[in-house]
Parts: sequence; C-alpha cells; structure tokens
Amino acid sequence: MSNIESIGFVGLGVMGEAICRNLLRKSGLPVTVYDIVESAVARLSADGASAASSPARVAADVVFCSLPGHAQLEEVLTGERGVIAALSDLVGQRARPGPRPAIVDLGTTSVASTRRLASLAGRNGIDYCDAPVARTRQAAIDGTLAVMVGGDRDVAERVRPLLLCMATDVTYCGPVGTGQIVKQLNNMVLFENVLAIAEAHAIATQAGLDGALLFDALSKGSADSFALRNHGMKAILHDEYPLDAFSTAYALKDIAYALELASASGVEARGAELVRRVLEATRDGGWGREYFPVLRRAIAPTSEAVD
Repeated sequence: MSNIESIGFVGLGVMGEAICRNLLRKSGLPVTVYDIVESAVARLSADGASAASSPARVAADVVFCSLPGHAQLEEVLTGERGVIAALSDLVGQRARPGPRPAIVDLGTTSVASTRRLASLAGRNGIDYCDAPVARTRQAAIDGTLAVMVGGDRDVAERVRPLLLCMATDVTYCGPVGTGQIVKQLNNMVLFENVLAIAEAHAIATQAGLDGALLFDALSKGSADSFALRNHGMKAILHDEYPLDAFSTAYALKDIAYALELASASGVEARGAELVRRVLEATRDGGWGREYFPVLRRAIAPTSEAVD
C-alpha cells in the first residue's frame, strides 16, 4: 500500500470484526485493534492483530473506526486518550514531512458531526474520510460490502486500496459528509422497502395466502429487490430476527439521521416518518435489540413461519 505502513482499527462489533479481519488478511500490513469487548479483541489477536489498551494506542498511518453512532465516535476520537490527540502527537514527532495520517469512519454518523470531526482532525494535521459501509453482515465477512466515501479526493484515492480489502464497490461521493448523506439515504430507502415487504406479508398471511408463495411471486416481478431477497426471504418469512445483527435501535438511529437531513434540506419525508413510527412501535413492543425486520411483528400477529 503506497505510503501506508500501518493500520489501526477501533470498533469490533457486528460489522467491524469482519471488516478488520479482511484488512488483516488482505492488506499485508500490521493492524492494531481496540474494543471494549475483550473477546472480540482476542479473536482478532489470534488472527495476527496487535491489541491496544486504549483508542490512542491504535495510532497508525490510517485509523478505521466502526462504531454505533456519532456519540461513540466523538468519544473515541476526541477523548483525553483519543485517536486525534495521539495522531497529532505522531505528526509532531516526525523527523521529516510525509503523508498525513488519516481517520476513516466506516459507521453511519450524522453529517454535522462528521464535518465537525473532520475540521478538528484537519487542524491537528490529520486527514479525514467518512466511508460508511452498506450491505449485510455476510457481505462484511465475505469482503463484498459497498462503501460511500466523502472527503478530499486524493485522500480517498490513498485509502481506496484498503477499502477494497472489505468491499467490491467503492463510490467517491464528494467532500467530507457526502458519504454519510448517500449512506443515510440508502438506509432510508431500505427501511421503507422492508416496511412495504412486511406489510405485504402481513396482509397476505392474514388473508390466508402462503407467505413463501407471495415472496417467490414478488421476486419474479417488478417488486423484486435486495430487501425482498434478504430481509424478506431470510428473516420475515422465517420470523427469525437474531440479536447479533442490525437492530431496531440502530435502524431508529439511522432513520433519525435521514429525517434530520431531510429537515435541513426543506423536504417533508413522509415515508421516512412512517418508518420511524413503526420502528418506535417495534422498540416499544420489546424488540429493540432484534434484527430490524422484526418490525413485521409490530404490524400484525405472525402465526406463519417457514422452517
């Protein structure tokens, strides 16, 4: 990797652990990891990563963050033992000029927070890209994610080889924050699609139609979609919503980001508002930790499941 000799990684959750493992296996570079969950750190260490005792200890040429939201990201980056302070010290200790270290945020974060953190990083001699990932946990494992990148184009090109260790599609979206805009709208469209699929399943089964037959027929027509084949056929049809997946609580966070963006843009996003209300009902029904297609249970009783 040109001008990149080391990688840091903070956040080894549902997506982060798999992403980090692909970086470790494919980049050929040393990777230092940190997470509050020691078992996740232990698994990556067994694969050859170095364990850090704090976020500051992951300081490297490129530091990736894969965290639940902007609150956790800000704590990791700006805390007393945070990444920005550590990288700033690294810049100050260099004997000769070289490429600036970079922070790459892989999570879905508010646009305002992204731009604020990028500005702070820049004042400390650090480059910054927002590069939120899309697709499923299996895609993270397989290294077939999609990544939407915001930031300086030269910085995006510099980290692109690393992003291709985790993804098959990397889209440069524009200045800092634009990756987050595209990702938030991606998720908004996905959530609205899943809601439509859940409603169709509820109506069909309440009317006495077989849900598997419905989804098979839809997959052969104009209603076919990624959401139907994944969230519909693999979750809703079987009434299975694991805890170790993209939860209702996470979906609520992301739809809130999209609605915040819509409001700032002067757009009344009625579909997204409806999704938020259904997700809130799902959370209030006790399914906040389950995989978010569990919103099907908030629509109507689920008496049918395919084994």
